Amino acid sequence: MASPFNILSGETRGLAAGPGAQPRPAWLRVKFGGGPNYQDLKRIMHTFQLHTVCESARCPNMGECWDHRTATFMILGNICTRSCGFCAVPSGKPIGPPEEDEPDRVAEAAERMGLRYAVVTSVNRDDQPDGGARIFAWTIEAIRRRLPECKVEVLIPDFRGHWPSLQLLMAARPDVLNHNMETVPRLYRRVRKGAVYERSLELLRRARELAPDVPTKTGMMLGLGETRDEVLNAMRDIAAQGTHILTLGQYLQPDGEHLPIERYVHPDEFAEYKRLGEEMGFKHVEAGPLVRSSYHAFEQEAAARS
Repeated sequence: MASPFNILSGETRGLAAGPGAQPRPAWLRVKFGGGPNYQDLKRIMHTFQLHTVCESARCPNMGECWDHRTATFMILGNICTRSCGFCAVPSGKPIGPPEEDEPDRVAEAAERMGLRYAVVTSVNRDDQPDGGARIFAWTIEAIRRRLPECKVEVLIPDFRGHWPSLQLLMAARPDVLNHNMETVPRLYRRVRKGAVYERSLELLRRARELAPDVPTKTGMMLGLGETRDEVLNAMRDIAAQGTHILTLGQYLQPDGEHLPIERYVHPDEFAEYKRLGEEMGFKHVEAGPLVRSSYHAFEQEAAARS
């Protein structure tokens, strides 16, 4: 059985740099693990025919996390209806509606892993009227039926601003509501196709209003061409929504077809953003080159409630 403090962690970030990219600095080199825990977790996911964003998005922490029996469930299929410039998850037209038995399969896999903290994310399903909110809610409920003590964090899309979908999801009472801003407003059209900066801010604000006691969380990638002032202004915008947790990590290009890395952000710069973010009022700021929005999620949730 897994440790009671395992975390399902990881999300949509790439692993490899494309052709002609800058040499990767030493602080971004990771060792890919493949020990018994990694193999066992892979068997569990495949047994229940589940997707993980760790695999689909080529997360750089996958070897470390899986070897510690941690991963992120990605529901609503493996095809995203959007084609963002940074994301390695396949895009296109999903085949068929969401699978209604998926929440129970996720819950059974979580039980097999002995989890106390689960993170569930998804592709965008703009083909669905509710954007997949119903399946999210059912997944939260299914995990709690099997594992009453397990906390559940959800990393959700924007539902195209269909706020009844957000209301449906928040009624299921996730322990943390995460929605990633991803980048600064100037870069949205190039980086995050189909998304609207102001709409994502509104989602974070509405989530706080719907459930004031549920911590809200968001993350951004750095290294896509944003300036320091743009990052700080975006952080202030996010803090103004009452958001509890902020994560900042380095963008890594999945392959040559995705946006190039404009620069590698030094760990000292991440440390400065962490300090300034805490001064802005965030309960917790996780910042570093390899940080992804659900990395160390258990500790982040505890910090947000302290």
